[in-house]
Amino acid sequence: MAKTIVVKQIGSPIRRPAIQRQTLVGLGLNKMHRTRELEDTPALRGMIRKIPHLVEIVEERG
Repeated sequence: MAKTIVVKQIGSPIRRPAIQRQTLVGLGLNKMHRTRELEDTPALRGMIRKIPHLVEIVEERG
């Protein structure tokens, strides 16, 4: 079974650069306090590292 992580949006994309807003959309997040359970991959970790002020890792599973 693949490892998964739960990612929560904690910051607003308002007045942020377009690339940061696009990264949020790529993670499947678009509104405050929403969470997504995603497969833990190097690409996903890189996306999270690009916007640490907008998202947090709530839980790591698997």
